[in-house]
Amino acid sequence: MTSENNHSGRFLTLPREGPSWSLPVRDQDETYCGIGELCQAGWVCVRLGGWGAVPGWGQQAVCVWSEVVEMGAHWIHGPSKENPVFQLASDYGLLDEEAMSEENQQIEVGGHPLLPAVFYSNAGRVLSPELVEGVRNLFSTLLDQTREFLHVPQVSVPSVGEYLRKEIAQQVKEWTDDDETKWLKLAILNTYFKLECCVSGTHSMDHVALGPFGEYAMLPGLDCTFPGGYGGLPDCMLTSLPKESVLFHKPVTAVRWGGSYREESQEGRTFPVQVECEDGERFLADHVIITVPLGFLKEHHETFIDPPLPPRKADAIRQLGFGTNNKIFLEFEQPFWPPDCQLIEVVWEDESPLVEAGTDLQASWFRKLIVFLVLQPPERYGHVLCGFIAGKESEYMETLSDAAVLTALTDVIRRLTGNPHLAPPKKVMRSQWHSAPYTRGSYSYVAVGSSGDDIDALAQPLPEDAPQQVLFAGEATHRTFYSTTHGALLSGWREADRLLSLYDTSESHQHKPRL
Repeated sequence: MTSENNHSGRFLTLPREGPSWSLPVRDQDETYCGIGELCQAGWVCVRLGGWGAVPGWGQQAVCVWSEVVEMGAHWIHGPSKENPVFQLASDYGLLDEEAMSEENQQIEVGGHPLLPAVFYSNAGRVLSPELVEGVRNLFSTLLDQTREFLHVPQVSVPSVGEYLRKEIAQQVKEWTDDDETKWLKLAILNTYFKLECCVSGTHSMDHVALGPFGEYAMLPGLDCTFPGGYGGLPDCMLTSLPKESVLFHKPVTAVRWGGSYREESQEGRTFPVQVECEDGERFLADHVIITVPLGFLKEHHETFIDPPLPPRKADAIRQLGFGTNNKIFLEFEQPFWPPDCQLIEVVWEDESPLVEAGTDLQASWFRKLIVFLVLQPPERYGHVLCGFIAGKESEYMETLSDAAVLTALTDVIRRLTGNPHLAPPKKVMRSQWHSAPYTRGSYSYVAVGSSGDDIDALAQPLPEDAPQQVLFAGEATHRTFYSTTHGALLSGWREADRLLSLYDTSESHQHKPRL
């Protein structure tokens, strides 16, 4: 680098975390290991981040109630030998013995681990576990069927939601239950529709494309967490990088490529890429990896990247889905749930997937909050629930004050328990991923009108017919592991390998390529 405001480097990676780039809920930083590979190969690498902490992890794990809670990614999904995040965490000694056991790694749960649960309805009663289990099994069977349409030339309906409702309508005709039980079963099914919205990161399963749905791949293993917080992983990864290869407080405003930018030094090299930061500082590079969230690209790709993206890549950005999934933490003085309960599920008895839901967000946003995880163990966390809420209701929640959220959820919990005098939570904390200007949501999904081909198009480097200058990584660029931490990590490795393949490492270059 030079001493002027015009810095140069062989390789530059733009994180998608914030406040310049904030981390989506199920997504993690994907480029640290990629940078490690390139640094080991002799590359000059600089990574720009907006926060004064590890980019993308600054809001990922926060210390409250004397313990770390995850505001973003919570689990390692599919913790097994096939999962690189799990393998790295194991190598760094960040997991407990149970998570690393062979037995845990071999469990096949299909992405839906079952926890000891209590099922409350808005009528103030606890529902029969047997009834709920039967309905859950029906929903899981139907959801598995949606994966069978992969590679089918033509599907009867465009979305996962429409297919599920069509099949449920047929199932209802065969039910022999009384009317009250039928309505209750439909209400339970509606809860699982909402839960799947959280899993898929969408407002409605009607937005999720049916044909490509089966392309998403699930790994074996019982989902596990980091006892010390997800942030322990990038902390360990950073120790292997050269000092000053990661710069903080560097929001990026523009990426210019296909140019001829000269550095201000006697050497006077020219570079095809220039990256400009909010403070006016510029970096020159041979290559840049852009890892900003798809939500940010949807809003800003036309001005953020110059020259503009090719039509095929711009179309992919528009067509792929990107939704919001938030967490709401509630701390209670005393638990209202049983000691062995690890999950609370909420059923609204007046709802059905066969009846169109209301659209008055102000009056009903809290109905989308249908599951609470009990943070374990209580000896460590106290009595804390973590609720999950997705879609437009989640985005509306972000506009409310903490006091308004607390009041609404206190009313909900009193209705669920049938106890109008239940003490309110003493503390509330929540994520706000849609409001974050450099995320604008949480993670991606394959929307109606898009396919895995759009994911591949998004991942395609630029230019397409010459040595790549602009490369793309992040969860939204991985065709089978989109929305996951391991998909994000693998995409970073993919782009590092792509760059390494451009250069013959056995040759001696007068100038080391810069990223």
